[in-house]
Amino acid sequence: MARTSAVASAVVFLATCGLDSTATGDAFEIPFERFELENGLEVILHVDDSDPLAALAMTFHVGSAREVVGRTGFAHLFEHLFFLDSENLGSGGLDRLMTRIGSSTNGSTSRDRTNYFEVVPIDGLEKALWAEADKLGFFINTVTESVVAKEKQVVKNEKRQGVDNRPYGHNEYVVDRAMYPEGHPYRWQVIGSLADLDAATLADAKEFHTRWYAPGNATLVVAGDIDVEQTMAWIDKYFGEIPARETPATPDPPEVRLAETRRLYHEDNFGNLPLLTLSWPTVPRYHPDAYALDVLSQLLTDGKSTPLYKVLVEEEKLTPQVSTFHRADELAGQFNFQSLGYAGTDLDDLLAAVEAGLRRFEEEGVPDSELRRVKAGTETGFYRGLSSAIGKAFQLADYAIFAGDPGYAGEDLRRILAVSADDVTRVYETYLKDRPHVASSFVPRGQAELALGDSERAEVVIEPIIQGAEAEFTVVRGEERTPGGSFDRSVEPPFGPPPTFRAPEVWRETLANGLRILGVEDRETPMVQFELDFRGGMLVEAPGRTGVANLLAETMMEGTAQRTAEELEEAIDLLGASLSVSAGNTGFSISGSVMARNYDETMALVEEILLEPRFDSTRFELARQRVMSLIQRLEANPSAVASQAFNRLLYGDHILAESSYGTPEGIGALTLDDLRAYHASALVPGAAAFLVAGAVSPTEATAPLATLASRWEDRPAPTIPDPPQWSADRAGLYFIDVPGAAQSVLNIGYLALARTDDDYHPATVMNFRLGGGGFASDLTQVLREGKGYTYGVGSGFQGGHYPGPFSIGSSVRSNVTLESLEIIRDMLETYGPTFDEEDLAATQGFLLRSNARAFETLGAKLGVVRAVSDFGFPPDYVLQQEQTVRDMTVERVRELAARYLGGDLVWLVVGDAATQLGRLEALGLGTPVVLDRSGGLPGEEK
Repeated sequence: MARTSAVASAVVFLATCGLDSTATGDAFEIPFERFELENGLEVILHVDDSDPLAALAMTFHVGSAREVVGRTGFAHLFEHLFFLDSENLGSGGLDRLMTRIGSSTNGSTSRDRTNYFEVVPIDGLEKALWAEADKLGFFINTVTESVVAKEKQVVKNEKRQGVDNRPYGHNEYVVDRAMYPEGHPYRWQVIGSLADLDAATLADAKEFHTRWYAPGNATLVVAGDIDVEQTMAWIDKYFGEIPARETPATPDPPEVRLAETRRLYHEDNFGNLPLLTLSWPTVPRYHPDAYALDVLSQLLTDGKSTPLYKVLVEEEKLTPQVSTFHRADELAGQFNFQSLGYAGTDLDDLLAAVEAGLRRFEEEGVPDSELRRVKAGTETGFYRGLSSAIGKAFQLADYAIFAGDPGYAGEDLRRILAVSADDVTRVYETYLKDRPHVASSFVPRGQAELALGDSERAEVVIEPIIQGAEAEFTVVRGEERTPGGSFDRSVEPPFGPPPTFRAPEVWRETLANGLRILGVEDRETPMVQFELDFRGGMLVEAPGRTGVANLLAETMMEGTAQRTAEELEEAIDLLGASLSVSAGNTGFSISGSVMARNYDETMALVEEILLEPRFDSTRFELARQRVMSLIQRLEANPSAVASQAFNRLLYGDHILAESSYGTPEGIGALTLDDLRAYHASALVPGAAAFLVAGAVSPTEATAPLATLASRWEDRPAPTIPDPPQWSADRAGLYFIDVPGAAQSVLNIGYLALARTDDDYHPATVMNFRLGGGGFASDLTQVLREGKGYTYGVGSGFQGGHYPGPFSIGSSVRSNVTLESLEIIRDMLETYGPTFDEEDLAATQGFLLRSNARAFETLGAKLGVVRAVSDFGFPPDYVLQQEQTVRDMTVERVRELAARYLGGDLVWLVVGDAATQLGRLEALGLGTPVVLDRSGGLPGEEK
């Protein structure tokens, strides 16, 4: 098949961090070759031989903006359909193939494009191309009315989970309907409306496929350890005979222009704090003004020195956080401000503070230091996006479709680095200052008085969940086949030569104060990632008085003895670095990433943050309020409620049953002395390890830590409590009421194994087919693909130093709560006895071949270092575990299933008690025990 080609490279000239924004530094090339088949398919190939894998991204220039009124959500529904079947793969064949290859496939839909992608070991590349071509050319005949009916239920569950059952989930819908005029395709949401989804038919699916899923409307990018000539030969073979089709022209959308400001409000069923959103219409993607608007969004709220942060957070103390972001899409753009007020905050007061902050911005202008600070992160962010083969594939496809040039990265970066203070001021005055906008107030149910004055009630459609409303169906695929072709497409191509996997070499050092250092040198990009990890976290807090470690983590970025919070943030940002401090159930960490050339200076800041915390009383109070606000938000989120209650049921009276955030009462009682005491006792060399991966040698990594070793006194680690013990007395059926919930959150499991247990890895192998194998897992195939009850479900073991849960988790349509639990119960009972040789082959195929991705990114390499440090594993433990997979037998899986899936479990449901609680006794697990939202019995002391 003839094709045209061009060889090019995206040469990116990057400003040196901290210097004048017009200065240029090193050039970074992204070489690619660009082809076009006779049928119009655009092909872009990028060679990256750092790992034995290939990333494929097939992107269609169609999203929700190509839909029509009355059929919204169809681009996203079609994305779901496209995964299910094709003439030669068979029903579910893509998932089965990807499991054999050692990969998984996924996709996403936006306003303007739909993409499908996978990362495969290089010997599976021909198979993946064969599969993608079969989907493109030989898919639509397999779609039937029953296939569409089932997938509509899956998509509706996705909407319930991501919109209807989530705090503030309808906010974007309210803003967009007010922002965009009738006839503009951004007026509706990508997920669509439930009414339109219900109305979708098989004829609609076929028409959509004919219009938009033609080779000439697609871009295929393959990036990885590829041979360009061979890859193009495969692409010619499998894609070249797919017929070309004309892609219809799309009319220009109506102009987005607000005649006046619109104020709307909604009483949210799940949000328990007031949310204010302001949105102004702006310009499309790659418009010259889009770059200055991007910079403006960061100058207004991104950092403690910004005017809106200072006024709203520090001075008026109305909110723990503010954000602005510029969303520029293909047809239009929006500049958005958003802030979640503290409980009881009148949003009129919040708006007044926003206006005061904007006046301050007008008065102070754009300081050069702030402009340099914002731009300094551009280069680091660019390299982060190129840390994986799929990241490079996404970027090349994106530029090809929307900028018309896969090599547009250089121009894109040059434009944002060229933004001046005058540009920022100009776009502020053009698009924001005194301009009409949309203002939405989302307030807790029953607190309409908190909304902005003169707001009108927003029209929000809340789906009623009616028992038995959805008809049962049997999915039947279409059997019609496309005739002709120069070869037999039903023959799956063979694997290529098997790749060689090589584990990264982990080096070790110990500083004079006993601090262990472990690292991996990797120079694929000029980046470094690092962690200073402490074992402890909540574990070394006093039972019943948790939250100290988390609050300390919140305050440690609030300045040092030498620098105020603003000065510390500026120093970090001017290095193009990212730094964060976090605390969890079993650990405490200072982590970050930076360009290698700025590693030494960043380590000096890490030392300062660790050894010289400021412990400022004003900043402490701000941090306390942030945590209190977070706890309140989590109390309203059904998934978060389920997670915390599940922990409490599993861990019993162990400290791990508590929340690492603490309780409002406990946080309110903490003082700076509590933080100082924890800092002195828990953040010690004896509990710590420094982990690093990236473009630094062992000497380069350790040299900047010499002063830390000399200043940081060697002290032993604090005492860790005994491991928790599982008791079957805690098993049973539990229910937490969330009135009006559109979905029920299900958490099922018990306290199982530690990561170091000899059976831990064998048990994870056993679980793969049940619920650890993604789309190919049994739970997904039944509950999602077979029944349409859920958007997603999975199971797994989560052990660390201590025994951790085995759990099954899902969110299911409310009116099939009982039916879903019955299916899970039955599958747990039959999984072991019915596991067979075919299941074993699929498990072994995936787990042995997926190691091609185990060491790809800096994050993955740092994960290896972490496992070596935390659990004493050898550096090649991933490869050594392959023998466990090879030795696995059907009998061994059945034995493991009987041992680890067959006991007494916690069955927790978080949902609407009025409609679902009474049905659950039919499950045969006794009368459900009703808990409050903390996971305790009503009236029980917390």
